[in-house]
Amino acid sequence: MVARCQADSRLIERVAEIYDWLELQIRRSGSSAEVCKCCGDCCDFDAYDHRLFVTLPELTYLTASLGAEKIKAMPTGRCPYNIDGKCCVHEHRFAGCRIFCCNGDAGFQGELSEAVLAKLKSVCAEFRIPYRYVDLARALNGLADA
Repeated sequence: MVARCQADSRLIERVAEIYDWLELQIRRSGSSAEVCKCCGDCCDFDAYDHRLFVTLPELTYLTASLGAEKIKAMPTGRCPYNIDGKCCVHEHRFAGCRIFCCNGDAGFQGELSEAVLAKLKSVCAEFRIPYRYVDLARALNGLADA
């Protein structure tokens, strides 16, 4: 499914537009607490006791941006793109990574998450691809095994 979607540059453009919109919303919030400090703590999902869920359009965007050969499996609870405490795919990171900030306002983050998911769901409908919200480890492991 991802390979079929990769060929459609319009899908990639739509996800980029959503990410641009998302970044604008975060900047407009005016709160310095909404700015990621790039500490990398939240990338260790087990230690931080949370999960990151992603959609098929986001996985397609990451694959197109990095190249299929650079998709890494996630054998542990830590994001494989966090190298020495830094995100090595920061420019291409998922919506959840863009929204969540350790010291951020949970209400603002929740509202923004719902808005972004609605946009991603509409992209799925537009391109007639299944809307799935999948745990990052499961998604990356599935892509890396493909």
